[in-house]
Formats: sequence, C-alpha cells, structure tokens
Amino acid sequence: MWRSRAWTLAIALLVLLAIALSMLGFATIDDARFTAWAALTVGVLVVVWAVWRTRRDRRRYEAELAAWAAERAAQAERLRIARELHDLASHGLGAITLRASTARAAASEEERRGALGDIEATSRAATTELRRMLALLRSPSPAPLAPAESLDDLPGIVAEARAAGLDVRLEQGDLGEVTPGAQLTVCAILREGLRNIARHAGPAEAVVELRRTGEGLLLRLEDSGPVDEWSAQPGSGLGLQGLRERTDALGGALEAGPAGRGWRLVARIPDGAAS
Repeated sequence: MWRSRAWTLAIALLVLLAIALSMLGFATIDDARFTAWAALTVGVLVVVWAVWRTRRDRRRYEAELAAWAAERAAQAERLRIARELHDLASHGLGAITLRASTARAAASEEERRGALGDIEATSRAATTELRRMLALLRSPSPAPLAPAESLDDLPGIVAEARAAGLDVRLEQGDLGEVTPGAQLTVCAILREGLRNIARHAGPAEAVVELRRTGEGLLLRLEDSGPVDEWSAQPGSGLGLQGLRERTDALGGALEAGPAGRGWRLVARIPDGAAS
C-alpha cells in the first residue's frame, strides 16, 4: 500500500513539474527546444506509468498465484484426509463385519468368544486411530511422518487379512529391484483389494499374484465368490477410485470386474528399476 501511494505521488509531482516547465517554455524557449523538452517529459511520464502498471499487475498476479496454490494445497489435504478416513472405516468396519459373521456361525463357545474378542480389539484400535486423526486435524503443527510401506510389508498385509477371516494365498515371483513408488502402490492396492474382498465376499478364498513383466509389475487379486448367506457390505467407491489415481499417476492401469462367481482386480504398474 505504501509503495502504491509513493508511486502515485511521484507521478503527480512529475505531472506538475511538466506543466510548470511547459508554461515556462512558452515564455522563454523557442518552439524547437520546447517541442524537444515536451517530448522528453511525455516520454518520462510514459515510462513511469508503464513501470507502475507492470508492478501493479505483477502484485496482482502474485496474489492470484498464492491464492491458487493455497486452494490446491487445501484440495490435496482434503483428499488425503478423505482417503485416510475411508481406509480407517473400510478396514475397521469390514473386519468387524467379517468376524461377526464368524461368531454367528461358530460351532463352539470358545470359537465364538475368540471372534467376539477380535471384534472388541478391532473396535478399540479403530477408535484409537480415529481419535489420533482428529487430534492431528486440530493440531496446528504438521503431522509426523511415517515410514513409507515397501514390499517387506506384504506378509503383514496378508496376515492382517487372514486374521479377519480371509483365506489368502500369496504367490510372489522374483521381482528384482523395485522403485519405492511402485512398492508403495503395490501395498496400497493389495490392502484395499483384500478389504474389498472381505466386504463383498466375506470369509472367502483369495489368490494374490505378484510378478514382474518386462519393465513393470503385475498384481492380480481374485476371490472365489461370496460365501453362503453372506450379504455384501456397500462401499463408497472411493477406494477403487483412489487406487486408479495412484496407478494412473505412475503411468499404469488398473482393471476390476467379475471373474466367475468372484471378482478379479489386475494392476499393471510401470517400474524400470530392474532394467
């Protein structure tokens, strides 16, 4: 604001000076010299005006750019929060539903108690995680960074699904060296894919195949179809959409659709680390 006023004052002074000199020129200077002086004065005024306008336009552009960047950052943060909340709700409620079905069909009291214990533990863990996320949202400080997932986490993801009631078989070939981005994407797709199977098919059988194909990875998940008397749990659709966005960002492709009685998900993830 102060700089804008300073430029306005400078232009006003130059205009007054030009008027005064022009009046003086009419009285004391011949026509040729006056014309040259007037042209010089006008030129200076034009340059000053052009500089002032350029600075004004630049400030306006910088303000618009800052607002655009802030909006993009806010959109990215909202999307991140939506994905984390989706993952939390999808995993927790899916596991609880699956174990509740197991408890209902349990043949012995011990098996029923075990399933109910798993439900209680999962509920407590989900509640704790939700409270942590809400605390982070209220905190002005940035969220602590967590280690990025890698292929070493695949057995844990599979074990998590098995604990929820899925019968998972993992078939993993020799992958060689894999870039961190591809590893992170594989983990995200595997976790969300297994959650979808649990939600739609119940305690079904699932096959996970992960192998290298040329300069990329192929990840396939396929289930045997819903178990008897299982009612599929509705999903938001955000999980599959998020997986497609992850895969597209790496230049890959993700396909999902019926396969016999079950469902098949195939992801092709480019990865040139082994080349």
